[in-house]
Amino acid sequence: MLGCHIGRCFQVTVAGGSYQAGLSSVLQGVPPGLLLTEQEIYGDLLLRKPGADELSSPRKEPDLPIIYSGINAADTVENAGNKNHTNGTPLAILIPNLDRHFIHIKQYQDTNRTPRPGHASYATFIKYGPDDDAIGAGIFSGRYTSTIVAAGFVAKKVLKRCGIEVFSYVKEIAGVRCPEIDTDNAFKYTEDYKQMRRDLDPFYQEIYAKGRINMEMRFLEKMAILAEIEKQIDAIRDKAPKLKIDEVREKYGVHLIVNCPDVDAAQAMVDECNRISATGDSVGGVVEVVVTGVPTGLGEPVFYKLDGELGKMLGIGAVKGVEVGAGFGVKDMTGFENNDRMHSENGKVVFESNNAGGITGGLATGQPIVVRLTVKPTPTIDKPQQTIDKYTLENKQLAAITRRDPTIVARIWPVAENYTAMVILDHLIAHYGYQALKDK
Repeated sequence: MLGCHIGRCFQVTVAGGSYQAGLSSVLQGVPPGLLLTEQEIYGDLLLRKPGADELSSPRKEPDLPIIYSGINAADTVENAGNKNHTNGTPLAILIPNLDRHFIHIKQYQDTNRTPRPGHASYATFIKYGPDDDAIGAGIFSGRYTSTIVAAGFVAKKVLKRCGIEVFSYVKEIAGVRCPEIDTDNAFKYTEDYKQMRRDLDPFYQEIYAKGRINMEMRFLEKMAILAEIEKQIDAIRDKAPKLKIDEVREKYGVHLIVNCPDVDAAQAMVDECNRISATGDSVGGVVEVVVTGVPTGLGEPVFYKLDGELGKMLGIGAVKGVEVGAGFGVKDMTGFENNDRMHSENGKVVFESNNAGGITGGLATGQPIVVRLTVKPTPTIDKPQQTIDKYTLENKQLAAITRRDPTIVARIWPVAENYTAMVILDHLIAHYGYQALKDK
């Protein structure tokens, strides 16, 4: 399987599957000297994981990461203070699957003869044959996006040291659209939303905040704790604070479920999604990613254009379109309307608009980079559908499936955010060199 690797200077290889023992990300090009903990990586993984709210699948994977290699196990010299710092060697992050039970495997075994419409199961069977990892869709499942979040968090932490911020949020669900929000307020809202999720996540509080797993432990000690946690998932989940939407809004200023920087729009999204989900169907939407602090000129021509690389986010499961700036809207503009005119103020260039989304000719203009992804409705729905028997090609009726996400949009935004960070960091190292970033 040759498609599980990305990057030139910051390289990421992912592996694993939905019902295999787990998943992994192997990163090369991480500068040495970066203090890294499993707790902070999990702080991003919890934003994507299933079973967290009424809009996500009931699967209860906690997505607890284990750093396996790439950081110093101890101070390299006594009192050097560089324990748990990256050391420049490949960084491996493991994400074990803890909620994979035979009852769910049996459900797939019973239905795998009949490909699910909207899923990759027919095409993967033709490509890989009867040994295709069809239990839970394998690496074609949305579970593999956890590997992108883990790798992208590391990239995002390096970028932050360079003054570059990457953030994302839900722009639209089920036709309900977030009004325009200025960049600073959208960034602050997203940071507050992340803090809320960490505060209310029972695994973050029980496993990391209380030190049940910590960076002083050896790998096998951590795995022994994960074996215990596997039997305690429900008990730990039951410890989650039961705050209501109004209480979260008052305390944090955000919506409990959807990371949309307009709380009223977020609630309207939930209401419309629930209305459609009650009929057995699902909905799609749009997420937006914004990058600030990118130096002018970052990027390469032709095959490594910055926007071309961001367009590879079509590789995120369920994403069917990627647009930069005004995107598809440029078809309805004139050249005068679309051009981002500029003038000088106090010795600085000021753009009067950002229809280019911060990128022209594949190079950053210095404005915020703005990228939007369209996300299709969840293909697993609670409605019978026409399909075939993939072995005999007989026509079949696929039964309704109830274990599903009413929408995937609310879980895609952290994937898009961290994927974007990977792309930006890859270009940053190519532009300035590994040594320059190492010295940051």
